[in-house]
Amino acid sequence: MHTLQQLVILATRTVPRNSLRRSHLAKLGVTHHLVRPLLLCVWVACTATVCAQTSSTDYDSTLAKRLGADARGMKKYVFVLLKTGPTPVPKGPERDEMFKGHFANMNRLAEAGVLVHAGPFDGVEGWRGAFILNVPDIETAKTHVATDPVIINGEMIAEYHVHYGSAALMIVNETHKRLEKPH
Repeated sequence: MHTLQQLVILATRTVPRNSLRRSHLAKLGVTHHLVRPLLLCVWVACTATVCAQTSSTDYDSTLAKRLGADARGMKKYVFVLLKTGPTPVPKGPERDEMFKGHFANMNRLAEAGVLVHAGPFDGVEGWRGAFILNVPDIETAKTHVATDPVIINGEMIAEYHVHYGSAALMIVNETHKRLEKPH
């Protein structure tokens, strides 16, 4: 019997389809199609657990109010999974411009306080990237994501999920600015 920690270690490694580690997961009834959703669930659970362990002596009511935190220090977001779309744009100037617009759009949404996290995946099984949006619902998230050139051009499609996570995500962008070296 594997522990949750062993499952996470097995699942987070880059594993070829025919490897021994993948067969360990299969014995547990975890197919390669379930690995990423399993990791997402573990990530969400860990976020909630870490937030729940905060001492009440550390509580900052001013910060909690500024970030929109509830009594648990959490808030609702929309998680957007970006997957390979039906019409990939071939390499060249058009693709370069599309991605330049993609990054400009992300910067615009981050500056507006809408995009609180973004990042790429490895592309395996069509998973290209993720956004976490500070919006009240999926419909509002769709209006923001629809402005992205990778969506407009069909390079990527978006899948939407309500996410309950730490309100501290709201300060990731301001912290990131202090970590990124000027180019």
